[in-house]
Amino acid sequence: MEDFIGSYKHEILATVITLVIILILKFVSDKAIHKMGKISNIVEARTLLITKYASGLLTLIGLVAVSFIWGVNFKEVGLVFSSVFAVIGVALFASWSILSNITAGVILFFSFPFKIGDRVKILDKDIESEEPYLIEDIKAFHISLRKENGELLVYPNNLMMQKAVTLIYNLESTPDGSEEA
Repeated sequence: MEDFIGSYKHEILATVITLVIILILKFVSDKAIHKMGKISNIVEARTLLITKYASGLLTLIGLVAVSFIWGVNFKEVGLVFSSVFAVIGVALFASWSILSNITAGVILFFSFPFKIGDRVKILDKDIESEEPYLIEDIKAFHISLRKENGELLVYPNNLMMQKAVTLIYNLESTPDGSEEA
């Protein structure tokens, strides 16, 4: 054990420093995302989802950094990685809409001007009704919209970014423009 520590003390030290940096970045990003969620008055469940995405990205960055520190020879492992990435690439291409919805969900978290409880009208030729919808919930893949008659429309996040959406009224104001008490 002492031989191992003596032989690899620089790699061990660099790994510990990398892990500390990743943990600090995770803490800072969690705080920033939660602060952004509070400022934007976003539901806690959506904030936790975005926090999970950021944590996964930082974990991936940490794994790549540690593999470089320990000198993983990517030429020897290249065949395995290329095969795995080819399979993943085919699977991701087949499910591109899922990825685009997740990406749109992350973008909507930071720049979506509407909140749960707002009434919106989506200008989409595929939606027969021009009646406004109540935003019931915003998930990673879709937004749940409900008509006044109770009909539920589950609308993909990526389409919410592509189509024109009109805010009829939000939680703070009523349809006639007066402030709610």
